[in-house]
Amino acid sequence: MLCFRTVTSVRRIIACGLAVIAVGTAAGCGDGSKLVLNQQADAHRLAAHLHVQFSRAADASNRAVMADTDEASSAAAREAEQAIKAVEQDTESLRRVLDELGDRDEARELETFKARFAQYRALDADILPLAVENTNIKAQRLSFGPAQDAVDAFRKSIEAAGRLAPAKNGALVEALVAKAAAAVLEVQVIQARHIAESDEAAMTRMESTMKGSMATAHKALETLAGSLPPAAGAPLAEAAAALDRLAATNTEIVALSRRNSNVRSLALSLGKKRTVTAECDESLQALEDALARHHFAATR
Repeated sequence: MLCFRTVTSVRRIIACGLAVIAVGTAAGCGDGSKLVLNQQADAHRLAAHLHVQFSRAADASNRAVMADTDEASSAAAREAEQAIKAVEQDTESLRRVLDELGDRDEARELETFKARFAQYRALDADILPLAVENTNIKAQRLSFGPAQDAVDAFRKSIEAAGRLAPAKNGALVEALVAKAAAAVLEVQVIQARHIAESDEAAMTRMESTMKGSMATAHKALETLAGSLPPAAGAPLAEAAAALDRLAATNTEIVALSRRNSNVRSLALSLGKKRTVTAECDESLQALEDALARHHFAATR
């Protein structure tokens, strides 16, 4: 952050210094020379501001991807979009100034940036909506919240029912309770892996395993109902309700996880966008360097 602020401050100082030089020099020049010097100062100012706004857009986009709340990601996405609009406005303003000055080399550098920025903009158009969705984070919260509560409630109820088993069925009931508890815990463990997974085939296999585990829990519950006295009816009903809640929550988790918005937006940001961002920054630096060389040589 310190480095970025230092670079930004230097660019602003240079732009302001060039403007002062232009005005001071223009005092002893004719109207034509004064216009040219003012246009040169405008070109430097616009190029510096353009670079700052592009850096702001890239930073805000990254924050939108890394944010862990809907509010933070939405705010960062809005900031990125505002900065992108500022980049587009500065680019068009600078193009007009360079055309008036006849600065062909600088105009070519600006066109190179525009082409690269178009790629950047297309990537961001995919990334920002995904970042704002936060489907993986929402799935994780469901897994750690309602799903965890359902698992805890199921285990508590089924264990309470198991303690009512007659002695002759003690071993069988204990085994069924353990089997059912293990099955729901397996679902919960696989949820975490599913949320982090990006491969669809792997997610499909996990969903199949979770489905099998849920079936195992349901089967164990049915068998327990026939092995326990009527007094176990209430805790078994509570266990069945908890299992239904887990199934409904798991369906929601899988749907959100399948959308994979956080995983996809992060992959795009760390992949092609990082390269395109570096290329855009390189073009802007080349543009500023070309302006400095050309205009300094012209005023010597």
